[in-house]
Amino acid sequence: MRPATKLDLTIPIDDMSRRGALFGPADRNLRFVRAAFDVRISAREGSIHITGPDDGVQKAASVLERLQQALKRHPDLTDEQVQDTIEHACQNGRAGTGPGFDVFGSHVSIVPRGEGQRRYVDSILHSDLTFGLGPAGTGKTYLAVAVSLALLRQHKIKRIVLARPAVEAGEKLGYLPGDLQAKVNPYLRPLFDAMHDMMSFDQTRRLLQNDIIEVIPLAFMRGRTLNNAAIIMDEAQNSTASQMLMFLTRLGHHSKMVVTGDESQSDLDSKDSGLVDAVRRLEGVPGVSVVRLSKSDIVRHPLVQHVVEAYDKNGKRPPC
Repeated sequence: MRPATKLDLTIPIDDMSRRGALFGPADRNLRFVRAAFDVRISAREGSIHITGPDDGVQKAASVLERLQQALKRHPDLTDEQVQDTIEHACQNGRAGTGPGFDVFGSHVSIVPRGEGQRRYVDSILHSDLTFGLGPAGTGKTYLAVAVSLALLRQHKIKRIVLARPAVEAGEKLGYLPGDLQAKVNPYLRPLFDAMHDMMSFDQTRRLLQNDIIEVIPLAFMRGRTLNNAAIIMDEAQNSTASQMLMFLTRLGHHSKMVVTGDESQSDLDSKDSGLVDAVRRLEGVPGVSVVRLSKSDIVRHPLVQHVVEAYDKNGKRPPC
């Protein structure tokens, strides 16, 4: 086996006032990059010098350049941002696939991670109705929300409606305290989590208060027609065929609709999944895209991919 080619590479520090944020407390961010790619990193005279195996140096440089871009939008980097950027480079050979896009009023630039996510984002942008199918952690809901926020920022839509079936995942929640919003919030929490990742709390609250973003249980969609909107249904495998038909017929003029879910999972006790039924009926219809993401597209903690694989070995995965 031929030894790995060694490479020396120097990249400039774009803004010396952000050097501390780039390197992290006690150079923690640099240590993360060194450990991930087995390279040596030193800083001198407004630049960063990277030495090591050719492939590792290229990936380390890609990560540091991506982190510098993030610092142009926000004064700090979180450990999660750094680790995510490193993970992207490990999986894809670079920090992302294709160009990123900025979400509404946010410092966050969203970059599809891998070919599957790139196809998914392209489908949302170019199709009126997109089905995003795949296991937990593949970014189905996250990317749908991100693209919708980007379209809102560009004034291509006027509002975002996020819906979710209110179905317990095996547990009986009983009578929850509080008003209607308090009762349905546990079901809608994942959608709020995705938004809070991309916007500040104040931005999210303002958009919700002004009805620019609406997060509701699926049943509340009945009787509506939504124009100039991005409409997302999350966890669609928990909808019935009649609920799915009701949801799909809410699509109005100049709107986009995204339906996300995992065909292999359903919390419905006896009824067939409306997601499976809709994909069977609509796949191949002009204006409809079906994108299937796989275990290789999982972007949560690296252990999630191994968990999914372990359960798949024993047959159908239980709902998660």
